[in-house]
Amino acid sequence: MSAVTRLLIAALGGEGGGVLSGWVVAAAQAQGHAVQATSVPGVAQRTGATTYYVEIGKRDKKGAAPVFALMPVEGGVDVVVASELLEAARMVERGFVTPDRTFLLASTHRVLTVPEKSARGDGTANADTMMRSLEKCSKERFLFDMAETRQQVGTIVNSVMLGAMAGLELLPISKENYLEAMQGTAGSAANLRGFEAGFAIATGEREAPQAGDPKRAPRPMAADPLAARVAGMPEGARDVVRIGVGRLIDYQDVDYARLYLDRLQPFMESGPLLRELARHLAVRMSYEDIIRVAQLKVRPERFSRIRSEIGIDGTEPFEVVDFFKPGIPELADLLPPALGRRLLAWAARAPEKRGYNIGMKVKTTSISGFLRVWLLARMRFWRRRTLRFAEEQAQIEGWLKLVERAQARDPALAREVADLARIVKGYGDTHRRAVTTYRDLVERVVDPALSGDGTGKGVARRLKEEISQVLATH
Repeated sequence: MSAVTRLLIAALGGEGGGVLSGWVVAAAQAQGHAVQATSVPGVAQRTGATTYYVEIGKRDKKGAAPVFALMPVEGGVDVVVASELLEAARMVERGFVTPDRTFLLASTHRVLTVPEKSARGDGTANADTMMRSLEKCSKERFLFDMAETRQQVGTIVNSVMLGAMAGLELLPISKENYLEAMQGTAGSAANLRGFEAGFAIATGEREAPQAGDPKRAPRPMAADPLAARVAGMPEGARDVVRIGVGRLIDYQDVDYARLYLDRLQPFMESGPLLRELARHLAVRMSYEDIIRVAQLKVRPERFSRIRSEIGIDGTEPFEVVDFFKPGIPELADLLPPALGRRLLAWAARAPEKRGYNIGMKVKTTSISGFLRVWLLARMRFWRRRTLRFAEEQAQIEGWLKLVERAQARDPALAREVADLARIVKGYGDTHRRAVTTYRDLVERVVDPALSGDGTGKGVARRLKEEISQVLATH
């Protein structure tokens, strides 16, 4: 060990990074070392990094501690511990992980950032690129899925991180002193399970979970009523169509999923275009409205996931408060088309009413709050009668006709026109802005191309560039 060992912990809000730092400090002091810890709290779970910096040093013969630094410096950190893949990549980007010095201990799972979730289309950061960066920039590393591990043993990720640190012997601290530091803290039994799991994985006594897809697996959905039609789809698109059918049965009903297959029928011989069209069409037809939001919020698996994330068992109470803020456009969306358009026209004539909304806090873990949201989710039967449904179906039909016309001109152009669906997403103001952008691209690029002569190759390239620009800036 050098005179001072420098440790940097990168964690998300709510993962117990401060507690982990405290355990390390207590264990180092019990070992007889001098130690100092500082922290830089983030703004929120995914909009600001939360880092904890610890320096551990040997005392001299007179018992004096070395001079410690308050903050880490680039190229001067011995051990970096990150609770999530992107947080590890951020530590690399900031220069705290270096190939000549740093041991990197990190989880391979992802917690998506706000920009990743809100991007038009797939805004997920490339996990393979981040993994290559970690391998290239660290001297040594140990990576495994800590989120899966803590879920298996029913604890919070910080205890798994501490156990892995102990198993890898990254700091001059014994296992006994780590365990002693954990005694008396909240959830000691669960923390001990997490510590032992992390320790066993680091020492090779337990198999490490591997990285998975950062997106949650789709909810299992039955597609049996339409299984024969799905089986008759071209092999290259069948798996996507099967997921799309299940998604739309869950979203609305079997008849709606049958409409999905009917809409795909004209493109059965279109080769690779069919697969992309099937994917985009399933998402377009399961557009987000307040009924869908309510449907997702009252699912049992949502509450199970929350319990798992905060590390409590089925007997411990917890509260979930959901925030709703419907305005006049959202209310109009739920009305029959004629009434909805009348309400929007009235709001347009009274500018002071346009920003009117109803702010609500609903405790969905209470009986009354859950019932309110559950009843809203049960309004799927009403969806077909609403203004939003009528408008969405008209937009979808118009988009499919554009794809058909483009396919007759050039397959490459048809793929890019199909990809226009990525722009339209969300609800409320987000959806209205997206529709405006979509219509602008159709008017400026697609319509002139389909009305002119020649091939669509040059137009396809231009449309691809414009779509990429829109997705990057929104």
